[in-house]
Amino acid sequence: MEYGIQMYSVRDFTKDDLDGALRRVSELGYKFVEFAGFFGHSAEDVKAMLDKYGLRVSGTHTGWQEVAEHFDETVAYHKIIGNKNIIVPGADLRDQKKLDAFVEMANEFQPKLAAEGISFGYHNHSHEFRPNEDGSMIHDQLVYRTNLNIEIDTYWAYVGMGHPVELMERLRDRLHVIHIKDGDAQGNGTPLGMGTAPVAEVYKKAVEMGLPMVVESETCNPDGMTEAKICIEYLRSLEK
Repeated sequence: MEYGIQMYSVRDFTKDDLDGALRRVSELGYKFVEFAGFFGHSAEDVKAMLDKYGLRVSGTHTGWQEVAEHFDETVAYHKIIGNKNIIVPGADLRDQKKLDAFVEMANEFQPKLAAEGISFGYHNHSHEFRPNEDGSMIHDQLVYRTNLNIEIDTYWAYVGMGHPVELMERLRDRLHVIHIKDGDAQGNGTPLGMGTAPVAEVYKKAVEMGLPMVVESETCNPDGMTEAKICIEYLRSLEK
């Protein structure tokens, strides 16, 4: 099995040494990465780093404002690094006007990105699974009112609605990748295998569905690389 990592997991390393961080996650056994910023590096430099360490880019977390306000530059950058998946890392959509505006933006730029060979997606937190001011579920509106690809953060889905595996099954036609992640039901994250989220069940379903799994571990305790090592070792234990 191959696993990816969201580079936010090792943000305590990437902020000062992106090249070194990519080298170290490669040495841990990760095969692809999802970026959360490029820290001032040119696209050509990032592509060279990826090639040097034999890594693929599976996606980026990119704010929707960057897509809307700097479309051409964003597309050009992502094409150079070989990225075909731009994912909005989250947005405050609890106000219906904000949600409506986001839906309008998504429906404008999703086909524009598709024309460039790039998918447009959304990464959830927990609030999308709670009722909006009109009683509707934010995540449901994103699914039914847009053509966005859905990146399920299985931990935040667990916190928000309790059943990430059921959500994966229900949205199987819209999924292209998941975040595999752990923590308790109150929103406190942990490395994989150390929380109460149904990680083993998520893993089994992802394998069954053929979904790429991107590790995210957010607490940097004692540091991001230690957590990244714990996480990939746990995933390997599930292969047995």
